[in-house]
Parts: sequence; C-alpha cells; structure tokens
Amino acid sequence: QVQLVESGGGLVQAGGSLTLSCAASGSIFRIDTMGWYRQAPGKQRELVADISRSGRTNYVDSVKGRFTISRDNAKNTVHVQMNSLKPEDTAVYYCKLDLLRIDGARLDYWGQGTQVTVSS
Repeated sequence: QVQLVESGGGLVQAGGSLTLSCAASGSIFRIDTMGWYRQAPGKQRELVADISRSGRTNYVDSVKGRFTISRDNAKNTVHVQMNSLKPEDTAVYYCKLDLLRIDGARLDYWGQGTQVTVSS
C-alpha cells in the first residue's frame, strides 16, 4: 500500500559529496517525521538525521555541519545532502518515514537501503 524508493548512493572519494533521496507513494494521508539511518558492517543501525513535518531538524554529532536533510511535503520526498564525506561515513543508508495511511494505520516504513562507500 506504501512504497519507498531510495536513490543516490554510490562510491565517492573522501571529501566528496552525495545526495540521497527517498520518495514515498501509495495510500498516504500524511507523513510526519522523515529520517535517514545508516548501518556500517558490524555496527548497529544509527540515526543520521531526521526532520519533522514543520521542518525541525536533528543530526547526529558526527555529521553536523556536513550533512543537510530536507523534505518536500507535496512530493512525499526526503533528501540528505552529504558533503565532506569521510571513510567512516561508509554504510548502508536507509530512509524511515513515520506516516499515517489513508486507512488510519500509523506505521514506520523503511526504504530498501542504498550503499554509500567513501574511499580514502
């Protein structure tokens, strides 16, 4: 009933930039918090950044000043612009949406994940 499609991952050299996007479609009434998480090999999944419907943002300390999260409520999309990438940013990145479906169900939806690899 709800589909999420992520895009934008890839291989980049340290110091480079990437932008990840996540687009949601289907039986959506409203999307509240939208976020990006990442999971590196052997590590737990961690919150990278999230953004409320009103635009309030939150970042993990390690990406502050380098990553910028944004959203387009009309298009049900969320993006994260990642600058000054470091090898330690290498991970699979997932979007997560806290959304209210048309049928009244409130659920968290996860994207399929996109690999970001930063070479030194």
